[in-house]
Amino acid sequence: MPSLIVGNWKMNGLGDDVAEIAAMAGGNTGRAQLWVAPPFTLIDRAVIVSAGQIRIGGQDCHGAQAGAHTGCVSAMMLADLGAHFVIVGHSERRADCGESDADVRAKAGAAHAAGLEVILCVGETAVQRSEGQADAVVAGQLAGSLPDSAEGLIIAYEPVWAIGTGTVPTPDDVAAMHAVVRGALTARYGASGHGVRILYGGSVKPDNAAALLGAADVGGALVGGASLTAASLLAIAAAAG
Repeated sequence: MPSLIVGNWKMNGLGDDVAEIAAMAGGNTGRAQLWVAPPFTLIDRAVIVSAGQIRIGGQDCHGAQAGAHTGCVSAMMLADLGAHFVIVGHSERRADCGESDADVRAKAGAAHAAGLEVILCVGETAVQRSEGQADAVVAGQLAGSLPDSAEGLIIAYEPVWAIGTGTVPTPDDVAAMHAVVRGALTARYGASGHGVRILYGGSVKPDNAAALLGAADVGGALVGGASLTAASLLAIAAAAG
């Protein structure tokens, strides 16, 4: 199965920037699957310029399908725009917006009901890792956040201390945590847990992508800043081999 490379643009991108998505769609060699989550304001335009060569998704959704939630976006709204997936539980949402594991689980359930694939993020802070709590923290997040079904589910392990810092865990460290994640998935879903893809995220760049993607049980990468240009994201995709 080809590696899955997902670009998370976060709060970046204006109308002219969809040209980068068009370039990604035209430049991918097929060695990896490319998905991109632009800001909500660009999803419909990104769907058009991607021409079916890249899957477009959202960076978040609400746990309800509709209602009195000013400023929020539902999973059904994302699907209506042509999105195929949504990211839930990113550490920046957990920290900046106070999202709990229960919130993340509700969002994953809503996304599944709307027919979207779900990229569910987990990861520990630097303090938690230094205190030897990394495995327990990630396992706890999974226990509280996983939806009822493994269908259409992808897990992204993103150590908080590596996101945007340039500090990257070793491939052995990544493999060890992915083993923890896999164990939690099989405990929760049985045999179906073996089919859930696990991505690594956190300061993934063209020059370290090959080593990280080569670690055991790494099915791809969730990429932040390095996904904003076609040149960078395509280089990461090429490193997938």
